[in-house]
Amino acid sequence: MRQRDRPRIPMDDTYTVSTRYWHRLEDGRVQCDLCPRMCQLREGQHGFCFVRACRDGEVVLTTFGRASGFCVDPIEKKPLNHFLPGTPVLSFGTAGCNLGCRFCQNWDISKSREVDTLSAEASPETIARAAEELGCASVAFTYNDPVIFHEFAVAVAQACHAGGIRTVAVTAGEISPEPRIEFFRHMDAANIDLKAFTERFYRSLCAASLAPVLDTLRYVHHETDCWLELTTLLIPGENDDEAEIDEMTRWVVEELGPDVPMHFTAFHPDWRMRGHAPTPPATLHEARSIARRNGVRYAYTGNVRDLAGGRTECPSCSAVLIGRDQYLLTTWHLDENGCCRTCGAPCAGVFDAGPGHWGPRRLPVRLDAYRVEER
Repeated sequence: MRQRDRPRIPMDDTYTVSTRYWHRLEDGRVQCDLCPRMCQLREGQHGFCFVRACRDGEVVLTTFGRASGFCVDPIEKKPLNHFLPGTPVLSFGTAGCNLGCRFCQNWDISKSREVDTLSAEASPETIARAAEELGCASVAFTYNDPVIFHEFAVAVAQACHAGGIRTVAVTAGEISPEPRIEFFRHMDAANIDLKAFTERFYRSLCAASLAPVLDTLRYVHHETDCWLELTTLLIPGENDDEAEIDEMTRWVVEELGPDVPMHFTAFHPDWRMRGHAPTPPATLHEARSIARRNGVRYAYTGNVRDLAGGRTECPSCSAVLIGRDQYLLTTWHLDENGCCRTCGAPCAGVFDAGPGHWGPRRLPVRLDAYRVEER
């Protein structure tokens, strides 16, 4: 859809808030500066992401305080293997996305253009209270990209931190430099999708660009205290070439260091690539081998059952530090300081004195019981 043809959708004042990252153009339009897409909008138009729009001559967020549903997940499902292993995380998303991935696994949420998708109302304080009372160690912004609901995510993070709850961003990393600073200042951990290592893939299958993602990865790892892990969904014939994986993993080690975990996950046909073949397990195994050969100390496989590909090994003595059967922890060989009990070498990550015991459970949550009335 051409930008000038984007629909003018009524906005509900209850969920609409002003934003910071935009500026006016000489022709009367406004430009959203949140992400590299830089949508230029006339009055009443929504951006590519659907949730940011031009109203009264400014860019607003139209979904503050609304979500597509809440669920308590294992933190390993994000996936994060080195951030509070075994603990429960309260997860939620909104609607829309600033990418156009043809293979999206959450397309019913991220590609939604229906406000009805946002079935749950929740203030930041309500979300923080729910996480605390449910015993969650963290809250995750996931299912769709939290970059597009930047203001809501930051407000939730502030409420969570006030109660000792940490926050997690599951994102594609397509965000402009200035808002990136504010966003990741409020995140304790992030899993960033490094979807491929070619501009061709990003442009043809994601309607996006690789370069801003690489900038975000460098920034998060070197300029923030946010714990970082990477995920690459390997799609047969599109981004699973061994030479590309070799180049990608060499870049990660050279630019980010050997301690950033990488997750290679299996593609299952979905959205606009339903006729595409799923990823063979052998492709994941080979990607993990290439990563380890190039110096990635913590490389994992995902979306398949693979005991070897799910375990964390000591980079010094090769002892199994954390054994996993998908989302179930089967071994814990770290001491209270996050070091190998065999040789004493530290394991990179954010660890409590012991593992969590949430396991593979998935618990849908209704927030009504935790609602905090606004003052």
